[in-house]
Amino acid sequence: MAEVAVAEPLAVYWSGPRDGIPLLLLHAFPFDAQLWEAVDMRMPEVPVVMVDAPGFGDSPAYGLVAAAVGRSPGSSIDTYADAVVASLLREGIQRAVVVGHSMGGYVALSLADRYPALVAGIGLIDTKATADDDAAVANRIRIAEEAEEFGAQAVAPMAAALLGRTTQETHPELVAEVRGLLAAAPPEGIAWAQRAMSRRPDRLEVLERLDVPALVLRGAEDELSSQEAAEQMAGALKDCELEVVPEAGHLTVLENPDAVVAALHRLWERAQD
Repeated sequence: MAEVAVAEPLAVYWSGPRDGIPLLLLHAFPFDAQLWEAVDMRMPEVPVVMVDAPGFGDSPAYGLVAAAVGRSPGSSIDTYADAVVASLLREGIQRAVVVGHSMGGYVALSLADRYPALVAGIGLIDTKATADDDAAVANRIRIAEEAEEFGAQAVAPMAAALLGRTTQETHPELVAEVRGLLAAAPPEGIAWAQRAMSRRPDRLEVLERLDVPALVLRGAEDELSSQEAAEQMAGALKDCELEVVPEAGHLTVLENPDAVVAALHRLWERAQD
């Protein structure tokens, strides 16, 4: 069971031993750190640190987080990254193997860009390094506005896109679980996160500057993060393993946690050298 360590500026959870360079797990939208539970429980020998995004789980609302790290209230992935760094420093963590899933990948890229000394290794799961095009930005703004007006039902349609077709056909219990998680997503968190993601810059060139062990992983049935995007990121990195998980969609951490754990364990061990 993960131990809650910090509640400000972000809720931070520890599990496993506290020696060695920890594995920092950054969750996808619109979930919280519990999304990593199936992965975390399979790595009892690895020091794992997780956080809740601003306004999700036990973390304060985005405005409070921004104020805590001295940033303007405008929605920004970089503000979230600053809050991650502040939270880690409170825990005495100056280096970590940074792993981001989907939205968490955008935060990992911000950390690699702006805090490269923190990054002992990087894992990018079902994500991309490029900025949104105009259509994607417009869709994010629409969802943000719907969340403010109608609440979590703004993200209810995401269930079909998040899970691979194999999972949808063979694991109805997982489909029901994801629908429940989406229904519980906090409207204020949905709105700030969508606006923050819409404003993120292209950071593919950031990966070209990194010289640390790296992993790019995606589900073969992921409709939100393409194989092309995965290969772009892997090609930009100097020391990268590219892993494609069969019969999984965007939520590989739920759909095939064993495959994700195996890949993360290899990444973590490479970063300890």
